[in-house]
This record gives sequence, C-alpha cells and structure tokens, in this order.
Amino acid sequence: MDKEAIIRQSFALQAKFCADLGSPFTANLLEGLGKNLNRLTKTGRTILDWDGQPDAFGDAIALRLAGALHGLVRSGQLPKLAKFYPPHSFTSPKELAKATMIAISEADDEICHWLTYAPQTNEVARSALLYLGMRVIAKETGLPLSIYELGSSAGLNLMLDKFHYRFAGQEFGALGSKVVLAPKWIGKLPDGANPHIINRRGCDLNPLDIENPAHRLRLLAYIWPDQQERLDRAKAAIEIALNEPPKIDKADAADWVENVIDKNGEKGVARILFHSITYQYFPEDIKARIVTHMEELGNMASKQTPLAWLAFEQFEDQGACLTLRLWQGSSNDGDLILLAKAGAHVKEINWL
Repeated sequence: MDKEAIIRQSFALQAKFCADLGSPFTANLLEGLGKNLNRLTKTGRTILDWDGQPDAFGDAIALRLAGALHGLVRSGQLPKLAKFYPPHSFTSPKELAKATMIAISEADDEICHWLTYAPQTNEVARSALLYLGMRVIAKETGLPLSIYELGSSAGLNLMLDKFHYRFAGQEFGALGSKVVLAPKWIGKLPDGANPHIINRRGCDLNPLDIENPAHRLRLLAYIWPDQQERLDRAKAAIEIALNEPPKIDKADAADWVENVIDKNGEKGVARILFHSITYQYFPEDIKARIVTHMEELGNMASKQTPLAWLAFEQFEDQGACLTLRLWQGSSNDGDLILLAKAGAHVKEINWL
C-alpha cells in the first residue's frame, strides 16, 4: 500500500474510533475528508504527503485537521461551514464533505498552521479515575501529596481535587464545583482518603497557557463538536484553572522526571508521578529512562518519603486501565497494581 493510501486509511480508521466513542458527526467529517482530500490545496498536499506515522498512535493527522476546522468554526472564520456543525441539524455526509472542501480552500493557510499542532484534549473526565487513585495513595500513606503530571497540555487534570465526583451514589471532592464527574460505577467502592494536594506541577513538550485565549480555543477545538457535555466540562475546568493557573514546564518527559522528581524527597509528603493516555506516544528510550529513575527513587523511599506512579494508559490487551506502583520502604514496594478499567472518555469505571 502506498503512502497516500495509508493516509486515507488512517482517516477511515479514526472515523470508526470517533463513531465508537459517540461522535457520529466527527466520524462523517473524517470519512468524507479521507475520500475527498486532493492536492489542489496546500492543506491537501500537506496531508497526503505527510512524512511520519499518520494514525492516532503517531501524528494523528486526521484529528489535527478536524481540530483545525473546529477551531476556525468556533472562532467565526468559517461561517458557511459552521452551518453544518452542531448544534445545527446534520444534513448528509455528501453535503458536509462538499462544504468542508470549500472551507479548506477558503482557509488554506490558517488550516496548515493548525496542522503543525498535535491534538491536546486535556480530557477532564479522566480526573475521575486519577482522583480515585490519589484517594488510595492518600489512604495508604496518610500524607499530603505533591503531584507531577506528564503530558499536561494546559494542566486541567492537575486541578482534579477541585472537581465534584459522584461514585456509586456517594459524593467526593469539591462539592458544588462546576465540574461534576459521575461515571457509571461497576465493582466495590475502594477505601480512600480525601487527598490534600500541597504542590502541583506538570510538563509538556508544547504546553498550553490557560491564560492565553488562543490556547484555550485550541483546547476546545480538539473536543469533538457533537459532544457538548465534554465541551461544557472543559469550559468549566478552564474557569477553575484560571483562578489558580497550574505550573507547566516546557520539557522532555524523561529530562523533567530526572530533574524535578529528585532523590531528596520532602519528609512527610507523598510524591506522585501521573499521566493519562499519553505514555503510549513516548519513544522507548524516554520510557526506559523514566522507569529507571522512578525505580531508583523507589529504592530510597520510606514511610516518610513515599513515592507513587499512577497511570491511566493502555495496559497489555485489556484496554485503558488505571495502574499504581507505590514505594514506601516495604517488602512489596513497586509492585504493579491494576486498580480499574475504563474507556478513554471514562463514561464507566470498573473498579478491580
């Protein structure tokens, strides 16, 4: 299969992913783009001659283009195409494809600029799982937490203790928060303690500044336009983050872990490295360095300087899972514990 065919196939595959995750509009949009893109525009040439891995596990070019179009629609730059976007009623895949190709010709340069950015969704629903993991760590250690996130984007999930949660009919977190997460629950509710977060910090190769309106637009643009609940949730989380913008460093993940999470843990504080649906995109040498550093620090951990690694990532053949490694100077330090399973958008949590 030649390169162009592989690229067109990546659009079809991403369309299927979107349909499976409850976004029929984006599925139709991407399917039409995969069939109709041509070399008459700079955008078409850039996409069809893409040098790199085009699919969702590489450069995610289909989502880059979908995000570009959504961003330009949201900013009012493509009013004709906006008439085909939610909340307007969907017409037909053929009419959407025609309107999209016209929009690409009208905003060719702007779209090409957007294509240089990798999608950064900051999926706030994942905080539900991460918060539960931090409750487990807070219970196990009995200490306040310093949390460090890889692939933070704008850092919305660093604010997870400021959201309101409903699990199995019980209320947790910041009751009354504008962000309410209430996924369907399967399994026994775990014991835990409310996490007291005293320090929060993240890193990203291309961090978004939550105080920059253009960056806020990008955050919303990568959320699929027919998923209003996700859009509303992200807007509410942005409002919360604007009150106390988290510190996000522009850095390589391995360099950052090695430099920021140092060997001299603060006594009386549990340090937590965490990430969600991002680790799979790291090169193998970066992953290896992170593992080496965390295990070295883990060997020096104690009850007074515990270390945890909380990850919501693809796990073996079981799909997206929440796992925990905890070091606190005991015999089973660093054992991998499988805590829960959930979909990428965390509509349901199966606590294991």
